[in-house]
Amino acid sequence: MAYHLLRRSFAPGTDFVIVDRGPGAGGAWQHRWDSLRLGDAHRIHDLPAMDEAGVSFAGAPTEPPAREVVADYYGRYERHFGLNVLRPVEITSVRRAEDGAFEVDTADARDAFRPRVLVAAVGTWGSPRLPDVPGSEDFHGQQIVTPEYTAAQDFAGRRVAVVGGGASAIGFLRELAGTAASLTWFTRRPVVFHERDSTLREELGRESVRLQDEAARAGRELPSIVSTTGMPVTPRLQRLRDLGVLRREPMFTRMVGDGVVLQDGRFQALDAVIWAIGFRAELGPLAPLGVSAAEGVRVEHGHAVHVPGLFLAGYGPQASTISANRGARRIARDAEAYLTDAVWPPQPRRRAGRSPA
Repeated sequence: MAYHLLRRSFAPGTDFVIVDRGPGAGGAWQHRWDSLRLGDAHRIHDLPAMDEAGVSFAGAPTEPPAREVVADYYGRYERHFGLNVLRPVEITSVRRAEDGAFEVDTADARDAFRPRVLVAAVGTWGSPRLPDVPGSEDFHGQQIVTPEYTAAQDFAGRRVAVVGGGASAIGFLRELAGTAASLTWFTRRPVVFHERDSTLREELGRESVRLQDEAARAGRELPSIVSTTGMPVTPRLQRLRDLGVLRREPMFTRMVGDGVVLQDGRFQALDAVIWAIGFRAELGPLAPLGVSAAEGVRVEHGHAVHVPGLFLAGYGPQASTISANRGARRIARDAEAYLTDAVWPPQPRRRAGRSPA
């Protein structure tokens, strides 16, 4: 997003300010578990003009933890373009001021902002989906969600269930195989595996973007991405299939003190459950504006339809790195148009002078 504002001659610190809750560069990546490597995750595409900062994920090392590599590369990018990100700044609420600007409150009362345009690029890491299973509060074992996972050794010798059909769930299964005393994979629906065919992958990707965009425009809760794209069969994933690690069980019907009840009525004892069931956009501070991820918010081309001046970068169809770059280019253009003529939804036209964001 910042790169495209720079391209439009917006100056960091004067025309726009970037604030980040995290302690350093890297976004959610700086919080990923120690054992995760770049080769284990979905491909990370370069930020726009990242090569100008002297780095590229195409040649990034796969030996160090992924969080270290991403934090390093993103930090270099920030420094190269002089973005001067303010950290750590935790936004607690956003309200509409009488003059039409936004009143942005933070955990530190000394930090307050009144922008005319607000771009919320908050991601999802801090808002994991929580289980909605009868009896979950009665289970005496350990329950964690994806952001709380640190290492497989924490589950050594324990009977573990992993719930979810995405990349994180499969990554946990790979790490826990041979470490946990027993390991069971539960999903609500069968997971579709497909060969690493580039044409098929592109088709599935386009369909996923279409469904995300359709839901965002209608203001519905965003659908699961993996339910559309499926999982490509990499050599590493094929080895897991050959070893029998990826034998999926239908979702259990309820939880009890020392385990779960399966769909056929049988009982399965468990010591721990890892919930890798996805995330929602982290939009809590925007609640005073009537924006809620759980209830849905209408978003078209990155702008909140009913909240003039508010853009949600990376929301819905913009979630992938490539889509996010295209979406950021559009948002930068639309933000400039709104600052120029105050028309909502934005109506981009020939570039002209504008007042600071």
